[in-house]
Amino acid sequence: MIKSYLKSILPESFIIWTHFARGVLAAMIYGFPGRKLKIIGVTGTNGKTTTCNMIARILEKANYRVGMATTINFKIGKEEWVNTTKMTTDSPFAVQKFLSRCLKAGCHWVVLETSSHAISQYRTYGINYQIAIMTNMTHDHLDYHKTFEEYRKVKTKLFSTGKTINILNNDDEKTIDQLAALPARDIITYGIENAQTTRQVRPEILAKKIILEPTGSMFTIVTPTSQIAVNSNLPGKFNIYNALAAICVAYALKIHLDVAKQALEEMDVVPGRMEKVDIGQSFAVIIDYAHTPDALEKVYQTLDMAKKARIISVLGSCGDRDKTKRPILGALAGKFADIVIVTNEDPYTEDAQKIIEEVSGGVPRGADSKNPKVLNENFFQIFDRKEAIEKAIKIAHKDDIVLITGKGAEECMVVGEKKIPWSDRKIARDALLKRMDG
Repeated sequence: MIKSYLKSILPESFIIWTHFARGVLAAMIYGFPGRKLKIIGVTGTNGKTTTCNMIARILEKANYRVGMATTINFKIGKEEWVNTTKMTTDSPFAVQKFLSRCLKAGCHWVVLETSSHAISQYRTYGINYQIAIMTNMTHDHLDYHKTFEEYRKVKTKLFSTGKTINILNNDDEKTIDQLAALPARDIITYGIENAQTTRQVRPEILAKKIILEPTGSMFTIVTPTSQIAVNSNLPGKFNIYNALAAICVAYALKIHLDVAKQALEEMDVVPGRMEKVDIGQSFAVIIDYAHTPDALEKVYQTLDMAKKARIISVLGSCGDRDKTKRPILGALAGKFADIVIVTNEDPYTEDAQKIIEEVSGGVPRGADSKNPKVLNENFFQIFDRKEAIEKAIKIAHKDDIVLITGKGAEECMVVGEKKIPWSDRKIARDALLKRMDG
């Protein structure tokens, strides 16, 4: 509360200066480890965490010692632990401390998921990125950046040093032209054959012969020098894009495609990303972090292709964040899900019930006339997230898909200024056990 009050009374220029000062001080205290390591920065709206994990897996398969920091997990060599901060990129002091540990551990490469907030607030000051990756840019964080153009401008800073190998999504028309025009050590583009884009330039790294299945995908990667077929356990076209970005890193570092293929095919799941909770029930329960309109729509589209019965969607929206996306999330649920349950999700300092109402406002608008959403029939508002998950699992029939979105692998919920222990995965598993026992 004090932090929010200070932000409201202090001039923005002073706040920016304090961020800069913290960034400089943190780097100085730890001896600028970010200048002594080889660092890969992954930014974008969606797909960052999965892409980071894919890159780390490829580098490890190529016998590099790797450090990694993402929204959900940390890694230094063989040591791995969960990110409990609820931040994509932590404070500058935590970032520099992590990099210092990576340096002492002898890491050859460090993969950093890098948020727009971190760039704007100098949390990554003193880090010399060797490779910068853009996954995509869609609607998010407009509470902080105010406009999409400002959001894009901040992201662009990661690619503007002239010293990085810039890996760019050729199919993302919101960013590709601006980023491709920046000076760089090299530019590598990736994309999908026959993507719905007006861009005429063919990407350097291309996925073609794509076969999408409910449990994964098959595709052929084509580079300027070779091609190889990949059979991935991660479903959805969005995961093909993530794989392409990771393949670009392998290509830039001259890692053989066979090595990259093996690493990608060995990946079964990224925690909280299309993660199944299965104790032998006759329906699917899937946990996913999707919390932006683009990410949620892609998850729905993937499941819509796979579904044999109904989709039961449990969702909400985070407090103290971009409010404009809330009815959009609701509308997407209304469009794709057969049953919608809107619930509480990290309200922070906002009124949780008000957030639920704002998400719910979009649900009937998104539904079509063949499957209208009627409150308390196929559309529910349940404040308690545990009760919401339990209801979804209780009403599920054979071959249904219960989709629980917004928190993924997170292990806490933020209410006010407090972090309360929480796990969608645990709640879902407990609800399944209760149903099986009952």
